[in-house]
Amino acid sequence: MTTARAGIVHDAGRQADRTRLTIAFALIVVFMAAEVASGVIAHSLALLSDAGHMLSDAAALGFSLFAIALAARPARGAMTFGFKRAEILSAQANGITLVVLAAVIAYEAVRRLFDPPRVHAWPVLAVALAGVVVNLAATWTLAGADQRSLNIHSSFKHLLADLYGFAGTAVAAGVILLSGFQRADPIVSLGVAALMVRSGAALVRASARVLLEASPARLDPDAIGAALVERAGVVEVHDLHVWEITSGFPALSAHVLVGADSDCHAARRDMEALLRERFGLDHTTLQVDHVGRDLLAIEPASLAAGSARPARPPGAPGARSGAPDAAQANTSNN
Repeated sequence: MTTARAGIVHDAGRQADRTRLTIAFALIVVFMAAEVASGVIAHSLALLSDAGHMLSDAAALGFSLFAIALAARPARGAMTFGFKRAEILSAQANGITLVVLAAVIAYEAVRRLFDPPRVHAWPVLAVALAGVVVNLAATWTLAGADQRSLNIHSSFKHLLADLYGFAGTAVAAGVILLSGFQRADPIVSLGVAALMVRSGAALVRASARVLLEASPARLDPDAIGAALVERAGVVEVHDLHVWEITSGFPALSAHVLVGADSDCHAARRDMEALLRERFGLDHTTLQVDHVGRDLLAIEPASLAAGSARPARPPGAPGARSGAPDAAQANTSNN
């Protein structure tokens, strides 16, 4: 297990991700404020729904920054892994928030389909095109971050969804300008809500896998077990567990039996190298024992004392036989 090298890589990547997240967060927050103001002035639900989606993106980025700060704290006391799963908790909260916002936007969109307000299309078109530019910049910034991080990856996907949303908003504004069809705005809002539900559901599902300690999607426990048992000297592999402590931090533990004449330490080093090189597993705990060794039997002291007491010959004082003792004989005679 090479935790020192993995720790250095995680720390360097975490600092780079923090810088990228900060830049993207600033871009999103500034534009979100401008979009809310424009949506209120233009009476555009499409702009307000996009602003709601961008609010969830800003929250995801903010939670990611907070989770990175927590994850940097050293493990101590009861927190033997530190706060590395903070980003998983924030990712699940972000996913639930996305779904709730989508439900609110969908409800308002359906209401406006029946009673559409007048939308000022020119401000909507201007803000939508500006949103495409801002989201392209934020997406490009996050593209260089570690996509194995659940929060960062989900934020990246949300920004891509925003690009589709702003493109749809621009199309709706164009339709309104050309034809006066006011219902184009709530129709686009329903599309944005669908994107939010898709992103939120995927985020909740992915975070739940980590919290339930399922094996990472890219790792097959059966394939790992088969690869281990094929190594020289390995007889059996059981109690194999593969889980994810946090995004991009998989872990494995297993009990391995090797032949009686095998070097268990050499076998452990060989299996650790296999897990690291073929499966990308750096955090591994392998208990390696020899097969066929007699185990020490431990039994209660009373049983041990009873089994150690020698049998008394028949007729000896205190010896028991098939005949009743004196007390029993006298009772039966009376």
